[in-house]
Amino acid sequence: MVTVRPLTLDAFEDLPEHDRTCVFWEVDPDLVPQTPPTGETSRFASEFDKEAWISMLLLEWGTCGQLAVDSESKQATGVAFYAPPGRVPRARWFPTAPVSADAVILTSIRTVADSPGVAVALADAVIDDLISRGVRAIEAFGIIRSAFADSFPDDICAEAMIDADFLKDSGFDLVAPHHKFPRFRLELDEGLGWKAGVELALEKLVIAATLELSGSERIAVAV
Repeated sequence: MVTVRPLTLDAFEDLPEHDRTCVFWEVDPDLVPQTPPTGETSRFASEFDKEAWISMLLLEWGTCGQLAVDSESKQATGVAFYAPPGRVPRARWFPTAPVSADAVILTSIRTVADSPGVAVALADAVIDDLISRGVRAIEAFGIIRSAFADSFPDDICAEAMIDADFLKDSGFDLVAPHHKFPRFRLELDEGLGWKAGVELALEKLVIAATLELSGSERIAVAV
């Protein structure tokens, strides 16, 4: 059983190492070192910058990640990150850029091994969150891994990218074709956002009514 919840700074240390340190999307490509920092195997590794990016977005924009946690072990089994285009410097680098101004970028969805269904649950959580916030669309750069023969170039962190097939299967539409990095888009119906708000309001009313009924029963018993 997996529970998906919004990522907070308190849960930052619980992230898998790659998700806690990789800044492929978050740091301007011109500022990424040409060689890995001391003690790191990837030139995109910077835990300080990743935490700072998350902290800034939480403060200025709101939730920017969804975390999947195993209900029994309490271990993180996956995470999804998303943000406005202006907060994702790497997005300008892709040949299928730019991302539409009305969209939020879904940068990555990663899961640990043997976690079937977690990626889908994370994508659903991202969609639900953005619908409730009135966002019009989500866009994402997919990767076609079969287009790379033996290995990925040094300027790509394939682990931080989403498979193009997963985006297709999740209902995203292809809006910018490319043999390696196609861009996809998912329209978020405004009606769905209204529906989510109504459902939340109804849920609160039911809870309030239940509490009121419970209180009335206690008074009756006391009398």
